Amino acid sequence: MSLNRSEQALFDYIKGHPDERQYFQDKVHALVRANDEAPVAVARIDSELWRYYEERSSVVPAFKEAARMYGPKRISMKNLAELLVRLWVEPKPRKSNGSGP
Repeated sequence: MSLNRSEQALFDYIKGHPDERQYFQDKVHALVRANDEAPVAVARIDSELWRYYEERSSVVPAFKEAARMYGPKRISMKNLAELLVRLWVEPKPRKSNGSGP
């Protein structure tokens, strides 16, 4: 999976800060549990990641620089949201159709 620069910076930041990582692990788990459809959960996680990125852009040097370079336009965090779901959420078992071996 390929992350854009902003997603990679945020992912590295989260990995390097245990409190932030725990916060997002809890957030990802809650959003996946609350939404049966994976695309809906990913979209909500994407929004949460963007809001966090915007907020932290005023204090985290790597985010500040990106905000200065790219301006205030919205950057997709969808790939990062999908990656976090894959890394942190146990996949749901597939339903069998009853005709298997």
